[in-house]
Amino acid sequence: MSTRTNSRVGRTSAPAVLPYKLKSVSQARKDIKDLKIAKAMALDAESPSNWLLQSLLNNIMDDNHLESQVSGRKEQVFSSDYQIYLPTGAVDKEATLWARKSATTQKFVESILDANYYGYSLAQLSYDVDGKLDLEDLPRKNAVPQLGVWYEDYSDPTRPVHYRDLREYGVWLFEFNKQNLGKEHIGLLVKAIAHALMKRFAQSCWSELCEIYGIPPRFMKTHTSDPGMLNRADQMMRDMGAAAYFIIDKEEELEFAQGVSTDGSVYDNLIRLCNNEMSLLISGAIVGQDTKYGSESKEKAAQDLLWLKVQADMRDVQTLYTNKVIPALAKHGVVKEGSTFQYDKAEDINNLMDMVSKLLNHYYIDPKWIFDKFGIHVQDKNIEQPTDTEKKLHAIPERFFD
Repeated sequence: MSTRTNSRVGRTSAPAVLPYKLKSVSQARKDIKDLKIAKAMALDAESPSNWLLQSLLNNIMDDNHLESQVSGRKEQVFSSDYQIYLPTGAVDKEATLWARKSATTQKFVESILDANYYGYSLAQLSYDVDGKLDLEDLPRKNAVPQLGVWYEDYSDPTRPVHYRDLREYGVWLFEFNKQNLGKEHIGLLVKAIAHALMKRFAQSCWSELCEIYGIPPRFMKTHTSDPGMLNRADQMMRDMGAAAYFIIDKEEELEFAQGVSTDGSVYDNLIRLCNNEMSLLISGAIVGQDTKYGSESKEKAAQDLLWLKVQADMRDVQTLYTNKVIPALAKHGVVKEGSTFQYDKAEDINNLMDMVSKLLNHYYIDPKWIFDKFGIHVQDKNIEQPTDTEKKLHAIPERFFD
């Protein structure tokens, strides 16, 4: 595929490497049957297709609880500090500053993280109108990474593009998935589809239960064979309110089935179960917002487990960013060839401060190190401190003593 020159920027930039057609999103009700069909299509050894599975993944992300769990885990990675190191091991301050100021870096990191949740990510790099590098995530429905092909229209798989054979691949076009790390993975969120769909079903049933309990249905007997009386009865029932109603003949009998008397606790338990399963999947623990009887120890244990998962995400980002993104950015002249992307080592400041306070009674600790680490100005207590009078005299300009 040919390249073109951006006259405003004066650089050679790739055109739309993998074009695609936007299609309307179906809002039809999804159920477990759709999940089984989607997984069968994605795992087909001969002609796999991912568009239905990706549609389900996009659909379940409307769940507020699942969205909060995924966002909470990703945002801990976004808020972590990082450096770009030169091949010599020194920090490349210029490249690090560019990475922190550029929105493209966060887009790269998010694309790498999303590959864990959705199974894979495809993104293409280009220059915007201001001459800055910009990254665009491509629709996953159009990609089949099992075969390395791309479809402009995923509903018409007759003209595949083998994107890994394009010369833009690895420079303008990027692919992230667990296979880059030597792992087979179809997406973490696939395991959450069933729970999200069952939770949606339970909420719908609970809503219907509230409607029945709040406004019970009504019925009226009349001569249904007489159009005049039937119309009058229908008008009368509509004028009486918005509750559901029906009209039967005087000769007919109607009985309501006696269901289990409940206040909806069965639906509440199902919804709570689905939330707990999604929390275990994403965060590794049932966090406080999901538990009725929480405690500080449970919260701390949950946060520790979540932090372990965040650290694993950071290792994946470091590996893929260093091996795939850095070589491309080096060709664009943004970073030096052979540079590496690394997150700063996380430290428990509270625990470190407790250790320092205990060591101060036995060892000398550099005040500069304490200031750099904790931001606290300290001074050796053995140095004689100036008196208040000396401080005031020191504050008077020397010209007054001439």
